[in-house]
Amino acid sequence: MQTLSHPVVIGGGPVGLVLALSLQQSSVPVTVLEAQAPGAMYGDGRALALSYGTRQVLEQLGVWPMLEVAVTAIETIHVSQQKGFGRTVLKAHEHALPALGYVVSYGALMQALDARIERSSMGINIQYQSPVTGLDVHATAADIQYLRADGSLQQLSTPLAVIADGGRSLDEIPGLVRETKHYGHDALVGLVQTEQPHHNIAYERFTPRGPMALLPNGKQFSLVWTGEQSYIDEIAALDDAAFLQALHTAFGDRVGKFLHIGKRFKFPLKLSKLDRTFAAHCVVIGNAAQTMHPVAGQGFNVGIRDAVALAKNVASTEAGEWGAAHRLTEYHASRQRDTGRGLQFTDFLVNVFSNDLVGVGLLRGAGLGALSMLPMARRFLVNKMSYGS
Repeated sequence: MQTLSHPVVIGGGPVGLVLALSLQQSSVPVTVLEAQAPGAMYGDGRALALSYGTRQVLEQLGVWPMLEVAVTAIETIHVSQQKGFGRTVLKAHEHALPALGYVVSYGALMQALDARIERSSMGINIQYQSPVTGLDVHATAADIQYLRADGSLQQLSTPLAVIADGGRSLDEIPGLVRETKHYGHDALVGLVQTEQPHHNIAYERFTPRGPMALLPNGKQFSLVWTGEQSYIDEIAALDDAAFLQALHTAFGDRVGKFLHIGKRFKFPLKLSKLDRTFAAHCVVIGNAAQTMHPVAGQGFNVGIRDAVALAKNVASTEAGEWGAAHRLTEYHASRQRDTGRGLQFTDFLVNVFSNDLVGVGLLRGAGLGALSMLPMARRFLVNKMSYGS
């Protein structure tokens, strides 16, 4: 078994690579184990909503200049409800921000992160096509078993193993307790072309069936349409013309006619978090630690803040104490408020804004109307979306 004296990150996606780059900036060496081949995700067109706070992180890491041409800025967020009064509009310039957020494809973000690492890879050792097959966390270290690209089985020991692979490796690890709330809802996503240009406006619309969002993405919108599984199955099965008509009925006329829908994908929605993790030598971050409903676009950005906070924790710790129980306790305490409130915030929005009980629509409308007239409330909401605070 190879014994390492530095952290090992399991997962070379955006959260894992942000952690690796953050550690590199603090002169902490790191090994990354990634199951896929280099560049395997460059063609992934899934849309990610980046908060302004995430942009600041990417700027500090030197990634943003390589990414900026691929992002679409969200300068305005328009929030409304179907079949009800009340709306609110958030504008970046009212909060002294260049944008309230940005939309970019997963593949473009991966290309930018990889390019940044290739430009200055000192201190970062990435081993591709190296899926983890076992993890044993004990009193003094974490022992990792993985396959190399040549098919050989390898083992290494590290003072700190970081699981940042979205949770793929967690099924193989005993002792973890996950609390999960299944909404019974699915999300349908795809690129949609509209009659009118987006003008860098993102739309969040709450319907009795579930929230839906249109995010400006290039010259099109990225659609996120959520609802009960049976309902999403029904609209997913429609031909393009019928689907576009159903979308227009649910969304309204604010962007004109819906002209074209690209390939549609759907996935189940849930809220989950790890209730019990490791006392020492192993930590779980990003979607592996908590999964949120996509309403308000919190989940990915919370994962980025996980990575930054953990890097600061490690950088401020003597090498001999990396992964020590008291240091991981401090890390978890520092993240509890952000992750807890993010889970509560998204769950609240889904529960309050996604039902058709008598009287709830009036309350929703009143709430949206009040929000439009209260600058302090809008500031709170923008800060929440941008920084998690």
